[in-house]
Amino acid sequence: MFRKVLERFRLKWKSYRHRFLPWIVLNISKNEKTLRHVQERCEDKLVPDEEVSRNLLHFFRVLHRTNRRVEFGNFHSQVISDYERRVHDAMFQSLGFCIDRKPSTLPDAGNGVFVTRGLVPKGATVAMYPGTIYQPYEPILLQSIRNPFVFRCIDGVLVDGNDKGISKMVYKSCSGRDRMGPLMTSDTTWLTVTPQNPLAVGQYVNNCSNERPANVCYQEYDVPDTLPMEFRCYLPNVNYSAHSQRPLRCVVLVSLRDITAGEELFSNYYTIVH
Repeated sequence: MFRKVLERFRLKWKSYRHRFLPWIVLNISKNEKTLRHVQERCEDKLVPDEEVSRNLLHFFRVLHRTNRRVEFGNFHSQVISDYERRVHDAMFQSLGFCIDRKPSTLPDAGNGVFVTRGLVPKGATVAMYPGTIYQPYEPILLQSIRNPFVFRCIDGVLVDGNDKGISKMVYKSCSGRDRMGPLMTSDTTWLTVTPQNPLAVGQYVNNCSNERPANVCYQEYDVPDTLPMEFRCYLPNVNYSAHSQRPLRCVVLVSLRDITAGEELFSNYYTIVH
């Protein structure tokens, strides 16, 4: 019995450690190639925020037209696959590639994210890291327990990308709180198996290793006030506090090189060099 429990814990840890920040920090010296060194906080950006905004806005426009065409139909299990196809077609039409969740090529790492169609050019916005946004002073202890999906930004802001348990309940509560009448100001469908924004799978991108070099990197991005209200329903992030005075923080993943269909996405972390 004890050996079975120990084996289950070992398998769980192998999956957990690929996203567990303290384990990554402790193993930096063994995996120096997994880090991207920057001199200042502002230098973490591979591409300008304006370019990220243009890419997302173009994608959201195409996605919005697609969703409007299907929202009046009978949306049941028989047409879910057709809806997914339309959403991915919209992604391919606007961005030139598609991504999706699949079992990772890393042993015992659970799911990963793959390019399933097209070509991702260098500097493209490949995915978004969904979740609840916590400022450094806000409580996240209960949500963080056994949670491998808490991402720490360079300024201490945290993104809880867990789509289960208390994290899921917190996100749905905050999203419902912020809606403006019939208009949603954030996307909750990333909590399901059929997200209406297929970019919102960044929390499943596994960390790179010396053997599996990174092809994407994290980039912090604050959503500008100029984003039209009708497109905010595709943002997979929400502030934990209703009174936050800061712009909504998003974290996107940007490609470090051209990525072809069939490749799995692997990310790296940045570290400030003084």
